[in-house]
Amino acid sequence: MKTATFVLSATVAIALCSGAAAQEAAKPAPALSLELNGAQPSDKGCRLTFVVTNDLGAALSKAAFEIALFNEAGVVERLTVLDFKDLPAGKTKVTRFDLAGTDCTKVGRVLVNAATECAGSGIEPTACMRGLKTSTRAGIAFGV
Repeated sequence: MKTATFVLSATVAIALCSGAAAQEAAKPAPALSLELNGAQPSDKGCRLTFVVTNDLGAALSKAAFEIALFNEAGVVERLTVLDFKDLPAGKTKVTRFDLAGTDCTKVGRVLVNAATECAGSGIEPTACMRGLKTSTRAGIAFGV
């Protein structure tokens, strides 16, 4: 009888541990999703529209990225910093940046070079780049 009780207890313990491990594995990794949503000519030059979702698990008080703009030939035309300001945890935000003197039709690729600022309570400075996931809907290559 003791053997049966032990086997049953061990089976229940294994099932509970397996369930907890599966639940932990099912949690999505912390991420900061950055989508290049559009590129339209503006009075100043080129307006880039981004959709950003902060799923890092904590609010960012400041998030800024250095980006490189490449022309159609693959040559870097410009380096600039885009400041997304504060990004509340679990929130999606749309932000636009007007890049003076830039012709949208000549932009062939946008590269996130580095996070120049990544700050928030409980956030490591490297979290923004480590958790960065990029996508595009603008017809322009976009990534890290």
